[in-house]
Amino acid sequence: MAFSGAGPIAPTTRQKVLDAATRLDYSGPNPLGRQLRRGRSGIVGVVVGDSLGRSFRDPVSIQVLDGLVSTLGPLDLGVLLIPGSNDPAGPTVDPLVETAAMDVAVLLWGGTTDDPMLEALRRRGIPAVIVEGKRSDGVASVGIDDRGGIRQATEHLLSLGHTRIATVTLPFNAMRSEGLVDEGRLVHLEWEITKRRMAGVTDAGVTPVATYETPASLVEHGRSAGLALLDVPDRPTAVACQSDLLASGVVLAARELGLRVPQDVSVSGFDGLDLPWLAPDVLTTVVQPLAEKGAAIGHAVEDLLAGEHPAARELPVELRIGTTTGPAPTV
Repeated sequence: MAFSGAGPIAPTTRQKVLDAATRLDYSGPNPLGRQLRRGRSGIVGVVVGDSLGRSFRDPVSIQVLDGLVSTLGPLDLGVLLIPGSNDPAGPTVDPLVETAAMDVAVLLWGGTTDDPMLEALRRRGIPAVIVEGKRSDGVASVGIDDRGGIRQATEHLLSLGHTRIATVTLPFNAMRSEGLVDEGRLVHLEWEITKRRMAGVTDAGVTPVATYETPASLVEHGRSAGLALLDVPDRPTAVACQSDLLASGVVLAARELGLRVPQDVSVSGFDGLDLPWLAPDVLTTVVQPLAEKGAAIGHAVEDLLAGEHPAARELPVELRIGTTTGPAPTV
């Protein structure tokens, strides 16, 4: 009672117990025993959508995880990070998903309702929160209006007179291919986050003149996309990217090719990251509330632990105009 604060105990008695524990170098009851009594592990398993090495190079992942952990801490909950599948043959289940003690699981970045990891969690009776994935009955979900945000960014480019608009996308599926996409590749578009953001371009009435798929949201992949899209005679006048890191890579590629941004080519991103190293350019981007999204995931976990089924949470986004978009160049 002295250590837990539960039950009737006089302050003086509690202090005597704590003083005696200090003299004996006793740190308190075994946490495993406390977990057994509560019937909970106090752990939230977080399955990231990629290898941990790549995930921690992406400020989006870091800021969302920070918002999540900041919300779970006061609830006396810890986090177990589980890497996503990198098997090109298709998603596989990490052994930790099958065996690790956890009270709730969070599937980050585009999980689908037929994901084998989600099925493994269902078999174990562990409730789950899908982030940026496809909504499903019985599964809590947290997302953003990314389809609407991409539509706004594309409409902004149209308003500037751009008609030759290319797009740089996140991965289509677990294969994580890289390169220009033909119609045959489009049938393999499986990941929900990529699918919604491509649909946002279509919603604006645009059929991209070229689509470049990247294996991850990293600057170097954006640079490769930019070199492929812009180092051609009939290059697009604008490139709509599905992340800020990809967009910044396209800007770097344009500089490398001697093109001016936005006079020769406009570039838009998605996320709302602060990228001072890209100066003097400031990305035109769709701002998503990263820390708030992490907190929303944490509150969904809290609801599940309370025995409630949380309503689907969709957070709004906002278009922020920077210096990387401008009027289409005249021919």
